[in-house]
Amino acid sequence: MIRFAWLQARTQTAAAVAVLAAAAVLAAVTGPRLLHFYDTVVATCGPHNDCASVTTTFLSSYRLLQVILQPTLLVLPALIGAFWGAPLVARELETGTFRLAWTQSVTRQRWLAVKFALAGLAGMAIAGLLSLILTWWFSSIDQVQLNRLTPGVFGVRGITPIGYAAFAFALGVTAGVLIRRTIPAMAATLVVFTGIRLAFSVWVEPYLIAPLRVTAALVMPTANGPAATPGASAIKAGDLVVSEQVINAAGRVIGANGGIGPNGEIGIQVTHGSGGQPPADFNAAVQECINRLGVREVVTYQPLSRYWPLQWDETLIFTGLAIVLAGLSFWQFRRRLT
Repeated sequence: MIRFAWLQARTQTAAAVAVLAAAAVLAAVTGPRLLHFYDTVVATCGPHNDCASVTTTFLSSYRLLQVILQPTLLVLPALIGAFWGAPLVARELETGTFRLAWTQSVTRQRWLAVKFALAGLAGMAIAGLLSLILTWWFSSIDQVQLNRLTPGVFGVRGITPIGYAAFAFALGVTAGVLIRRTIPAMAATLVVFTGIRLAFSVWVEPYLIAPLRVTAALVMPTANGPAATPGASAIKAGDLVVSEQVINAAGRVIGANGGIGPNGEIGIQVTHGSGGQPPADFNAAVQECINRLGVREVVTYQPLSRYWPLQWDETLIFTGLAIVLAGLSFWQFRRRLT
């Protein structure tokens, strides 16, 4: 039964292994050069005062590979669910070939369990290995960009792709059992997985652990740059800002993003006088007014130090959902075919 299950999945497995091998070869050829550039040039640019130009050059290295590799783990779990999970049962039910297996002293529960376990674990292994390769390849780039907690990067690094692959595969099998037609089950898997994945990354992921909160006086922009970040000593490079609100002395929200209004787009209007130039103490006077009125900025954020706890939480959630879907698949399979 196990050998037969592997033979049925040989095409999908060969395609996945080919993608994994190609990624491994590309990483092995280009990765050491990228890491060497970072260690010898980028990491030591401070004393030479040329970090801006150096990092720009570094981030443009292998730009085509970055564009190609970055989305790979975004689509891989969905493809595993659609091309491995959905046809696993739907194709058998659609063509009636499941009856042959059941006449060979194989129970339907064992038949489904073996197929589910082999293909599901293989999909999780492929996603995990590819994530390991890409996480290593992008490690120096992530050190420069400090964006590992942003939704577009967090889900394609570390261990979360393993959870996504498990969930997508179980979702595909469940769709196949319920719909019993291969193409509709594949389409449903792609649509549902993409919707859940996007919704989770926007509305759930930043709140898996309660974000930290810092409150500070709203700081006027200076002539040399934008306003200082509230609680600058607390929020560090790489932290993910979840929300940024401006409140008045009574605690009522009156703006966002360091300004007044829904998007902080309303500025402070003053009359400069006949010369058309603001007085020398303009910023100081406005800042004194802001302080007197008690206008403050409240920022909630996830510190970069929580990266791995968030990774584990999200992986366990999607793996748990996969287990629930697996149970639903077995229950529906047994109920409909008895």
